[in-house]
Amino acid sequence: MTPLSIAERLGGDTFLAQAFGHTYRYVPDAVPGAGALMTFTDLNDLLAVHRLEPPRLRLSADGEMLPQQRYATAEVTRRRTVWHRLQPTELNARLAEGASLVIDAVDELHPPVRDLAQELERWLRTHVQVNLYASWTGREGFGVHWDDHDVIVVQLDGAKRWRIYGPTRRVPLALDTDQPEPPPDEPVAELVLRPGDVLYLPRGWWHAVVADQGTHSLHLTAGLRTHTGADLLTWLGGILRGSELVRADLPVHGTAGQQGAHLEQLRKEVLAAFEDPALIARYVDARDAEDPGRLRPSLPYLGGPPPDPGLVVRLTSGRARLTDPGDGGTVVFRGAGSEWEFAPAAAPMLRLLLDGGERTFAELAGGGELSVDQVAAVVGELVGGRVAAITGPR
Repeated sequence: MTPLSIAERLGGDTFLAQAFGHTYRYVPDAVPGAGALMTFTDLNDLLAVHRLEPPRLRLSADGEMLPQQRYATAEVTRRRTVWHRLQPTELNARLAEGASLVIDAVDELHPPVRDLAQELERWLRTHVQVNLYASWTGREGFGVHWDDHDVIVVQLDGAKRWRIYGPTRRVPLALDTDQPEPPPDEPVAELVLRPGDVLYLPRGWWHAVVADQGTHSLHLTAGLRTHTGADLLTWLGGILRGSELVRADLPVHGTAGQQGAHLEQLRKEVLAAFEDPALIARYVDARDAEDPGRLRPSLPYLGGPPPDPGLVVRLTSGRARLTDPGDGGTVVFRGAGSEWEFAPAAAPMLRLLLDGGERTFAELAGGGELSVDQVAAVVGELVGGRVAAITGPR
């Protein structure tokens, strides 16, 4: 089971052209063995070993977040800091009453879900945050609602009933000029997701979710950050600051004629930028290169990794990019806000890293023309730039 199978079962390029951002898509049994991503045992371990505070960890019922004191007690450390210890008996009682349990950004806590997020980021070229939801009753945790981002849902355990009503405002934003009209009375679809099923919903689609027939349910929701015209304009505003005209003061005290002339000059400057047919590609490339990923230290290697064939490395960002002109010139690797130029011989090892997962130094050396010493030097550059991390020896 790999996250890529989700892309394939959703339809790959056909999905991107026909469904992505337009309509929902339901694919039963898209991820056989989806339980390997996360189990209730894994959830119990996370709750036991992490000090998760609201809103990172929360219980919700009927669209309202439950007060933390209803399932946790305050503890004061000897350094006089306060944290809240989960009380399993009270937690169970709230969940049995119908509350849903949510952990935000579980991709930062559990490696299999991190891998899912990075594969989706590599495919969709956007930031992905994965939240976990667990429920036990037919009571709605969040009511009928819409999200300001697209979601891909993977059912892990039990069953979840989804009522989908569709949008009443196309592509709404978190910061918008108007709110969507209320949803219609009747849903356009009613689905029961079972383990391995995948559901895609565009942003703005009203929906309600409950555990099916009172059974327990565990699912992941991957939230996809949007790329909108508003985002492009914000990015372009930063680029245009290189222009003296854009940096210049507006003639707020000038005559109407002076103000009109200044606006005409600004209009020409902006329109000139839109003459570039590759503007959207440049924007997405820039966003890919800036994405910080999931930062991870590489201790104990403070001065860079040694040339050990068994050391294991992985990229911390699913959106790093390699530009290879293919003419024997230098290749450019971008990620986590940094950029490197490497000799062409480094391209094969960089492509192996971009494929995802963990690689030993020996595997990276075997995939190209580099020695283990040279691999260690390249990896040291990437680790120093926060786009890669040493995960240990194999």
